[in-house]
Amino acid sequence: MIRSMFTAISSLGLHQKYLDVVSNNLANANTIGYKANRVLFQDQFSQMLTPGSAPTATQGGTNPTQIGLGARLGYISANFTQGTLQSTGRNMDLGVQGDGFFVYGQDAGRRYSREGSMSLDADGYLINSASGLRTQGWLTGATGIDANLPVDDIQVTSDKTVAKATENIVLGGNLSATTATDGTGTVSVSMGAYDSLGALQTGSIKFTRTAADPLVWDWAVVDPATGLPDPAMGVGEGTITFDVNGQVDATIDPNPVVTTDVEIPGSDGSANGGQIALAIDFSKMTMLNASTSAAIISQDGLAAGTVSDVFISPNDGVVSLVYSNGMVEQVGQVALARFTNPTGLVRAEGTAFLPGLNSGEAQIGAASTGGRGTIASGYQEASNVDMAQEFTNMILAQRGFQASSRVITTSDEILQELVNLKR
Repeated sequence: MIRSMFTAISSLGLHQKYLDVVSNNLANANTIGYKANRVLFQDQFSQMLTPGSAPTATQGGTNPTQIGLGARLGYISANFTQGTLQSTGRNMDLGVQGDGFFVYGQDAGRRYSREGSMSLDADGYLINSASGLRTQGWLTGATGIDANLPVDDIQVTSDKTVAKATENIVLGGNLSATTATDGTGTVSVSMGAYDSLGALQTGSIKFTRTAADPLVWDWAVVDPATGLPDPAMGVGEGTITFDVNGQVDATIDPNPVVTTDVEIPGSDGSANGGQIALAIDFSKMTMLNASTSAAIISQDGLAAGTVSDVFISPNDGVVSLVYSNGMVEQVGQVALARFTNPTGLVRAEGTAFLPGLNSGEAQIGAASTGGRGTIASGYQEASNVDMAQEFTNMILAQRGFQASSRVITTSDEILQELVNLKR
C-alpha cells in the first residue's frame, strides 16, 4: 500500500509535466516557426521479488516476479515536421521548405530558427524582425557569390545610384527597295545610347544604297547635323548585303551581321576614355518594296536609377537590389543550416535553437543544396501544432492524473481500514 502511494505520486508529477507540455504547445499554436514538443513516458525500474529459475531434467523453470515502481519521463523533444507555409505577400518574409534553419548572429551567439521575418535596420543589415539578430549569408564578391566561404552579416546599401552604359544596339525595320542607287538614295537613323555615367548620347547612322550592287548598302556613323562622317561625332562604317528576298544575307563574307567597331562620344569622365563602344546588330533589317521604317529596336543601356526595392528570390535566397531604372544587382545570399540530429537542439529564446551535445555541428550552406531545403519568399512557416492531437493529449493527461489520484485515495482507505483493525 505504501508502495502504491509512492508509485501514484510519481505518476501525478509525470502527468503534470505532460499537461505543461500540452499547454505550451497550445499557447504557441499561432507562433510562426514554432515546433511542437512531444512527451515520451518510460517504465520506472522494477523491484525483483523472485528471480525465477531455469528448468531442470525433472522440473520446469519458473518466471521472475517483479513489481513496477511507477513511470518516469523518457524525454521531451521537438517535432520538426514541416509546418504549413502561409502567404504574407511580403517578399522579405521567408519560410523554409525542407530541413534547413535560418542562421542568425555570429560565432558563440549564433542562433538557428525556422522563423524568417526579415527586415533592414538603420545600418542596412538584414536582420530578424523579432529578435534583431543579423541574418547570416554571403556577400557578392568580385567573382559573384561563393557559398564555400564562411558566412557573414548581410549588409545592403540602399542609397546607391547606378547607371549602365549601352553595349548592344539592335536595328530593325525596312530600307525601302525603291531607294535610288545613284548615290543620292540615303536613309539616316538616329540612335540613342547611354554612357557609363547614365547620360543619354545621340548618334546617327547613314545608310547609302550603292550603284554597283542594288542589294548592298553602305553604312557609316555621321554627324547628325551635317550627315557627313566626323571622328569627333563617332566612328564606324561597313556594308549590309540583302538577298533577293529582302532579308539580310549573313552568308556573304565580309558582311558582319553584328559589328563591334562603333564608337560615339560620351560624357567627360565616362568610361572608355569618354567613348561609348557599341555592338550593332543589323540582322533584323529588311529591304522590301515598302516605305522606309529603319529604327532602333532595342538598346541595353540604362539611365541613372536609385534603389526602389530589396528583393529576396525564392528557392535560393539571393538578395538583390532593384533600381528605378530596371537594373537588378545581386548583393548577397541568405544561408541555411542543417543538423544531423535536429531533435538534439536546445531551445533558446523565441523560436530559436542552439546546437546541443547530440545535435551535431551546423552544416551551413546554400539553399537547395545538401538537403537544406529551399527558401519560400513571401511566406512564413506556421506552427506545426496539431490542435486536435493536443486536446486529445490534454484529456489523456487529465485522465491519467485522475487515475493516479484515485490510487492514492484507495490506498489511503485501505490504510485507514488497517488502522481501524486495532479498535
